[in-house]
Amino acid sequence: MQKQESSQQPVVLVDDESSILLSSKMVLASAGIRGVETVEDSRELMPLLARREAAVVVLDLFMPYMSGTQLLPEIVREYPDLPVIVMTATQEVETAVSCMKEGAFDYLVKPVEESRFVSSVKRALELRSLRQQVGALKRYLMSDHLEHGEAFTSIITVSRRMRNLFQYAEAIAGSGEPVLITGETGTGKELLAEAVHRLSGRTGEFVPVNVAGLDDALFSDTLFGHRRGAFSGADSAREGMVAKAAGGTLFLDEIGDLKPPSQVKLLRLLQEQQYYPLGSDIAKVSDVRILCATHQDLYADMAQEAFRSDLFYRLSVHQIDIPPLRRRNEDIPVLVGHFIENAAESLGKKAPEAPAELLTLLSNHHFPGNVRELRALVFDAVARHQSGSVLSMKSFRKAVTSKQTAAKWTTDAAIEQSDADGRFLTLKEAEQQHISLALQRARDNQGIAATLLGISRPALNRRLARAKGEKKKSSN
Repeated sequence: MQKQESSQQPVVLVDDESSILLSSKMVLASAGIRGVETVEDSRELMPLLARREAAVVVLDLFMPYMSGTQLLPEIVREYPDLPVIVMTATQEVETAVSCMKEGAFDYLVKPVEESRFVSSVKRALELRSLRQQVGALKRYLMSDHLEHGEAFTSIITVSRRMRNLFQYAEAIAGSGEPVLITGETGTGKELLAEAVHRLSGRTGEFVPVNVAGLDDALFSDTLFGHRRGAFSGADSAREGMVAKAAGGTLFLDEIGDLKPPSQVKLLRLLQEQQYYPLGSDIAKVSDVRILCATHQDLYADMAQEAFRSDLFYRLSVHQIDIPPLRRRNEDIPVLVGHFIENAAESLGKKAPEAPAELLTLLSNHHFPGNVRELRALVFDAVARHQSGSVLSMKSFRKAVTSKQTAAKWTTDAAIEQSDADGRFLTLKEAEQQHISLALQRARDNQGIAATLLGISRPALNRRLARAKGEKKKSSN
């Protein structure tokens, strides 16, 4: 799997004073920046970078053997995407200007305030991550290739749009930044989140939490845990999901339902990478990657001040929108086949065949529940199947004439029945166009057309015969 994440590549500290190396490493560790490596002999830096890719280099300028002024241009030349922070006791403006011209990311003067030092390293890590992501995206877009297609095997699809999403997900998986996955209910948002986690190279667990319906107290306890005696009934301490997901991924589903007080706490976790268990005044460092999902329109929620805009932009550094099933009808045949096999196996039956007209029928369904709904329909039909080699269409016909489908179909039909000159259609004309549209969508299969229209096949035949007679009469 990919291991592109900046936090998994070391921050390399180069200084000839061991006390400075130790204190700098401790400062970064307390800020949640792990994987720090130290180099006391400057001659060892370039061989180290040749052996292992680094995320950031913090370089002292004046050292024995090889000075930072010698190393800086060599690092920039050999590793142009690697940010280098220069740290020295020299306050000369000319030296600072010279270093920045040579390609240094930042220039810090000793003694450096801890907050200034941590901020500089974090910004450098963000730049490194951004550069890697841009490079990865270029490679994927140009090659049209998935390096780790096996990570997406749980998502059954032949859709080109879905493959494009997989390429993007693969490109950003190694980033430590949050990912917001949007899409309607049943499109597979959690499956995609699991794939991103597998590709990330993170060694910790994938921990899913559905935050819908959690009040603020329960949200805090679920994520951050509590100390013994923190509240009535807290007889023992409990770690939260952030601790459980340490080194891994925390997936927050239905993030659009998060209550405003909880939104503030999540924002603080993202900004400071620290949290407080209930009943504790000692901060714990967070080492999780946050993935979120929602079926809601967060832009509309922000306009109504139901969702914080600062939290949204923190969560949506990377955003993936999964298309609904009705916009990728090419997936319906493979999904139906897959679900028939699964259902038959789980029920101990021989897998029946899907009738040819079933796919035409399903391609006209709105699928408000998307893939999850299709799975339920197929499993129900297989469970009802008694004899014969062909699956019955009875339960499918009932679903396609449901209220949700009828409402969507009526809207589409009204749009398609508009007259070119703006004239209002008569009921007879509207009926004829509606029947014509149904036959077109049903590929002239009158049984399916009748199902779409919500009438019996004999009733459709009578209307067709009447229309044919009227047309013949008018031509005479």
